[in-house]
Amino acid sequence: MSAPPDSGGRTTRAFTPDFLTELFRNPLDPGYADAAARRRESPPPAGWRGASTRAVSVVVIAVVGFLFAVAYRETMADEPSRSQARAGLIAQIKQRESETDEMTARADRLREEVGRQRDAALSGSQAARLRNLEAGTGLGRVRGDGVVVRLADAEPKDDDAVSGDSGAGPPRVIYTDLQKVANDLWASGAEAVAINGQRLTATSTIRSAGAAILVDFRPVTSPYEVTAIGPGSMRDKFEESRAAYLMRRVAKETGLSFQVRDAEDLTLPAAPEPRLRYAQPSVSPSPSPSGSGDRSSSPGPSGSGTSPRPSGGVR
Repeated sequence: MSAPPDSGGRTTRAFTPDFLTELFRNPLDPGYADAAARRRESPPPAGWRGASTRAVSVVVIAVVGFLFAVAYRETMADEPSRSQARAGLIAQIKQRESETDEMTARADRLREEVGRQRDAALSGSQAARLRNLEAGTGLGRVRGDGVVVRLADAEPKDDDAVSGDSGAGPPRVIYTDLQKVANDLWASGAEAVAINGQRLTATSTIRSAGAAILVDFRPVTSPYEVTAIGPGSMRDKFEESRAAYLMRRVAKETGLSFQVRDAEDLTLPAAPEPRLRYAQPSVSPSPSPSGSGDRSSSPGPSGSGTSPRPSGGVR
């Protein structure tokens, strides 16, 4: 479409906007603009919907606040009873620990009295032989020079929960560490071994119960001191053992503490009296229809058979 010539005698070309251009230029229908203009000129009066919405909001806020107040009141009302129950349990634990300590001390005094009466009844050589047997089996108190191996958990860090365990295991002492140290001390020539004052015997156990370590079913906590009495060459042999090499590597990678030192005039207490077990004659098994009995399915009175490997250690 041509336009009339301009003052210079030239003609200009005018373009009529098409539908798409007009659509993008004015995307809203003109009726919306007219309705908005009328609303600005004469705003409608507030209706019942706005008032009802505000009323419902006020009611909901009031109900939520009331529920929070009731929950807080119930929580504070139950707090004294929970604190009282916790205090009662703590008092019972302390009382039982005190009773246990008193009974242990009384048992030690009675044991010493029995030893004196026995030595008086026996001859000198027989009493000395019996004392040597008690020292060797862990049922007698012993004194001498030896080695102290100290293991302690690493200091907690803020990023432990994120980083997790390293390749060498957790940054704390686990029960298998104590097992390895005690076994290699025996192999290095130790004559008596104790962990945190608890004497080890041929029937002692070192196991875990959750995060706790039990020595003969008694809990021990960090730091752990494995005390051994033996010859002067015991430390050198233990330093060359596999347990010492492993614990040095674990201490370097995880940060737990591992120290070995000489000690003089050590005193290891006697182990508790073992519970004696007596053999009973077995009942002759009745012949099975097939003529062969399965003896491996039921362990004997002595608990023979392959015991399951203890779990809980990664080293």
